[in-house]
Amino acid sequence: MSPRRRSRAAFIPDVAVFHALNCSLCERARAQLARLQAELGFELTEVDITGDPALEAAYREWLPVVEIGGERAFVYYLDETAFRRKLSRGA
Repeated sequence: MSPRRRSRAAFIPDVAVFHALNCSLCERARAQLARLQAELGFELTEVDITGDPALEAAYREWLPVVEIGGERAFVYYLDETAFRRKLSRGA
């Protein structure tokens, strides 16, 4: 393979979801992401902010927070159509 051509999979960014205990919106987003991960094959990192003062300060009021490629992409709700579009663009 030419060094200039890479497979599409090489460009799929990592996805992170920040969540907390007893957050129903978080559980919904995590379930959606699990389904999407099985379908699309991206790396998913789940970060529980519960009890971490720095993470609580940064994320609590926005939960759940989904980041694509290190950029905040969704808060409160995950729109699956928009997620697919953003993932294919690399964020």
